[in-house]
This record gives sequence, C-alpha cells and structure tokens, in this order.
Amino acid sequence: MHVAKDDTVVVLSGKYRGKMGRVLRVIPDKGKVVVEHVNMIKRHTRPNPQKGVQGGIVEREAPIHACKVMVVDPGSGKPTRIGHKLLADGKKVRVARRSGEMIGKEK
Repeated sequence: MHVAKDDTVVVLSGKYRGKMGRVLRVIPDKGKVVVEHVNMIKRHTRPNPQKGVQGGIVEREAPIHACKVMVVDPGSGKPTRIGHKLLADGKKVRVARRSGEMIGKEK
C-alpha cells in the first residue's frame, strides 16, 4: 500500500474530491483506507453498557478505496507519488517523488 496510518492524504475522485485528511486506519487485504472526516456515514448502534457505548445514531468514517487517495508532499502541500529509498544505515524510507523529502516515520 502506498499510504500508511497518520499520513496526510487528498481525495482524488468521488463525492469528497479535493478534501484533505489524516489516515486513521489502513485495511490492506481489502485495499481500503479510512480517512478523517471523509466518507461520513450514519450508523444506528445499540447501547452496550459493558463497552461504554451509549447507542443511538452515530456518525463516523467509512472506508474508501486506496486508489482514490494520494499522499500530500510535506514540502509543497500538493499530492505526490511515493518512492522508496535505502539510507546509508540500511533503513528503507518512503520519499515524495515531487520533492524528494522523506514521508512519515522510518521503517
């Protein structure tokens, strides 16, 4: 997957096109991501006192396909493709193709 948790992404297509948000969750086996304040749905939930769930109509984010989002370049703030680079100490990092800057944490 070209996106990871806590990346800032921009939505490329669909109802939320152009909206920026932080990736809350990545679902690699389905190829989907959950982005903050994007693809909001209303969910009717039953109260569960053991888990501390009050119940009622809850609004939350639903997953969208990962191909519809692009990582934002930390330098310019524009969407960019992702590349990989090996550092001198042998660590593999993700870099922005637009500026060459490192993205996120080191792997």
